[in-house]
Amino acid sequence: MAVTSQSDRGKFYQAVKQLREPFDRFLADSHPDAVMSDSFFDWSTDAAAEHGVPRLAFLGSSVFARSCSDSMLRNNPAETAPDDPDALVSLPGLPHHVKLRRCQMMDPAKRPEHWAMFKSLDAADQRSFGEVINSFHDLELDYVGRALLDCLRWLDTKQPGSVYVSFGTMTSFAPSELHQLARGLDLSGKNFMWMIARSGPDSSEWMPEGFAELIACGNRGFIIRGWAPQMLILNHPALGGFVTHCGWNSTLEAVSAGVPMVTWPRYADQFYNEKLVVEVLNVGVSVGAKDYASAMEAHEVIAGEVIAESIGRLMGGSEEGDTIQKRAKGLCVEARKAVENGGSSHSDVGRHVDELMARRSRVKVGEDISTN
Repeated sequence: MAVTSQSDRGKFYQAVKQLREPFDRFLADSHPDAVMSDSFFDWSTDAAAEHGVPRLAFLGSSVFARSCSDSMLRNNPAETAPDDPDALVSLPGLPHHVKLRRCQMMDPAKRPEHWAMFKSLDAADQRSFGEVINSFHDLELDYVGRALLDCLRWLDTKQPGSVYVSFGTMTSFAPSELHQLARGLDLSGKNFMWMIARSGPDSSEWMPEGFAELIACGNRGFIIRGWAPQMLILNHPALGGFVTHCGWNSTLEAVSAGVPMVTWPRYADQFYNEKLVVEVLNVGVSVGAKDYASAMEAHEVIAGEVIAESIGRLMGGSEEGDTIQKRAKGLCVEARKAVENGGSSHSDVGRHVDELMARRSRVKVGEDISTN
């Protein structure tokens, strides 16, 4: 199918939005393991999430173009550029020094609807499980997996005891909360790697004085905007603690890596998971979050001093911290045993497969299995 005119393009976008309802029915009826949809189908991210299905976004552009677009949407360089349409404007945060003429860039002041649409598309892609792009590594080597290489190289330069901070891709923070979290990381005295969602507030709204310089020099802090290779980070020998929202995937990954946690739940099952981590398993320390709410305005702001104290309790060399560290290492061993041949998880999967195969055999011979 080809869209051959501007008017057809508008009609096409409107028609695409009408696919949400049949797409919901398809997900409910088919229970797929995953879905892949065009990046322009931004609504499919939330639709898939409502059915517990991971969504992969397909981008028809290059990784280079994706990176340039992301830089433009995050930084809006046209806003501070000269009015001259031929003025050269730099796109920050890219491996190469990329400049475009001002007239070649989207200006949100002139195209607010287009800007809003692309911001929405970008946010939906960031919330997706992953992105599929029609390219190959050697063609765009500096742009494919750049975040992975940069963050791991940074960790390679650090001694054990660094802190990883991530609240997943769905958690929202108010600027005041981010400000205090940044203060807490600074006050902790620990090296830290912080994954921040691209859809969050602009750094100018929350960064404390001197924090940007702390990141720029690279000695103590490293910020990742968007997706991060969490499993590789947690399993890096420089990692000593994980500040987490207690989403179950993150919790299980930390346990499997033997990394103790500073817990900061927000909503869903996260407060339950915190209880498991802190009070049952004894592999974490709570910052004292009290409010169950997904909206960032509803949360009590936790002071930087409290955050720093929690990190210190976990990693400051106290008897409490040492006990938690040893317990985390022990659970790491148990987690790895569970998936080995003969381990509990390995055996459970095999047993369930055997039960399903036996059930299918009984169905084939006409046996009544309604009460089995």
